[in-house]
Amino acid sequence: MFNELFCNNFVITFLVFLFMELSVISIGNSKGIRLTKTLLEKYNIKDTVELILEKGYIILKAKSTPRKGWEKAFENMHKNGDDELLFNDVFDDENFEEWN
Repeated sequence: MFNELFCNNFVITFLVFLFMELSVISIGNSKGIRLTKTLLEKYNIKDTVELILEKGYIILKAKSTPRKGWEKAFENMHKNGDDELLFNDVFDDENFEEWN
């Protein structure tokens, strides 16, 4: 006979927004807001942020640099001889004429 399997797993995602009232202050000819030290540390905000305008909201996001330090890491790999190819980038049985 045919056995039926049922899956009763549900994934529910809740978006939790913390609302905080901040004063808008004058900064020269511009206006700005001050973020507390706690917020800066919690969200890893250093010198710059990304500002995203979306559906009536202004979103501040810590600027990420995912490839930071790669150049130095590649230099160290080269010095240690760790940048050798694991396998040839051209195989013996490849036919390059089909690409012409």
